[in-house]
Amino acid sequence: MFEVEHFDRLLGTPGFSDQLLKNHFTLYEGYVKNTNSILERLTNMLNEGNQSSPEFAELKRRFGWEFNGMRLHQYYFWNMANGGTEISNDHELSKKITADFSSYEAWEKDFKATGVMRGIGWVILYRDMWTGQLLNTWINEHDLGHLAGSQPLLIMDVFEHAFMLDYGLKRADYIEAFFKAIDWKIVENRFTMK
Repeated sequence: MFEVEHFDRLLGTPGFSDQLLKNHFTLYEGYVKNTNSILERLTNMLNEGNQSSPEFAELKRRFGWEFNGMRLHQYYFWNMANGGTEISNDHELSKKITADFSSYEAWEKDFKATGVMRGIGWVILYRDMWTGQLLNTWINEHDLGHLAGSQPLLIMDVFEHAFMLDYGLKRADYIEAFFKAIDWKIVENRFTMK
């Protein structure tokens, strides 16, 4: 069973009202609860010999949505800090961003441009584990569009629940606030983990 992680340390983060964050934490907790519920139901169905049923198949399909909803929110909240931190110019990640995007500024422009695209979803800075290349990627739904064999380094939620309470339709303003809250130490640690 998966445990709910608590992110109360983010309360008071500039650019994010406590109400928005608390609502977002509650949504995340629902993904943890649903992930655990589906796993329990699937186990029971297997034990009862119901693995050939349409219900079993649908729960198996739904599992990816709930699990990724849980995990992406964990990545998202963990790569934020109250007040944020700066990327280290001499860290391997900064050098790789510059190598793959020509500059940090070019990478940031691409990441933000991805975030303001129409639609709901996630923006993820991935590292392709085969080639090492960094890629900014749009993910429509929790379980669709992920790059196989790639490691998520920086995750930004661009579903409406992540910003509408504070920013209405001004997604670009939310993205600016998110960038000020990035905990680059966490992102750098993810990069150094192989």
